[in-house]
Amino acid sequence: MLKIITANTNGIRSAVQKGFQSWLSAQDADIVCIQELKSQDHEVPEELTLGPSSFRYFHCAEKKGYSGCAVLTKKEPDEVIIGFGSEEFDREGRYVEVRFKNLIVVSIYFPSGSSSEERQQAKFRFLDVILDRLNTLKADGREVVLCGDVNIAHKEIDIKNWKGNLKNSGFLPQERQWLTDLFANGWTDVFRKLDPRPNQYTWWSNRGRARQNNVGWRTDYQIATPLIAAKASKTDVYRDERFSDHAPLTVVYDFDIK
Repeated sequence: MLKIITANTNGIRSAVQKGFQSWLSAQDADIVCIQELKSQDHEVPEELTLGPSSFRYFHCAEKKGYSGCAVLTKKEPDEVIIGFGSEEFDREGRYVEVRFKNLIVVSIYFPSGSSSEERQQAKFRFLDVILDRLNTLKADGREVVLCGDVNIAHKEIDIKNWKGNLKNSGFLPQERQWLTDLFANGWTDVFRKLDPRPNQYTWWSNRGRARQNNVGWRTDYQIATPLIAAKASKTDVYRDERFSDHAPLTVVYDFDIK
């Protein structure tokens, strides 16, 4: 059995103070992917761990207090790749890849385009360049699980107020089509494979009472290659505690890392 958690912590130091590590310690996860560390390597709390003999890998942004990804893993990987070879986006701390003999797991943080048109164009550039990396991963021969905040709600079922967001970043037709094309090309939206229910969200605005009223978006994903996706048996979005504006997404796979 393989248990993978992905979580956007919107600042790992803040999330740990709000109980994220205490919750994590009780989950007995094999691999945890984290986005939006908003910390430099030396600022990540030492207690953020899956146990005394576990391993942790970070990709921090050059800009302080911004972006950043991590992978925590009980088993030591055969290889770790930090960044995916993009001069523009590797400066922003968006990609950690861990490789085992039969599995590759990636923690990835897609850019948000909501702050300006300039950032939306950067997001479109990211969608173009990351696709080459994903195609390389798919051709590797190992199973792949891509974990992270994609900053896109795929379908109307994945966003509460879809009619009011058709022209907003994160629900633009070309962003949604990018995911549609990805899922048509050998990748699986694992959560949706297991849970077809509406009103299942992973992010809520801090404005108003969005979280209390469940006016949310599903922007956090585990996206997998076919064999391991078929072995996904259980999923959960943990909303009982509030570590950030996102909720952790867990998937259990009937799969053993080698």
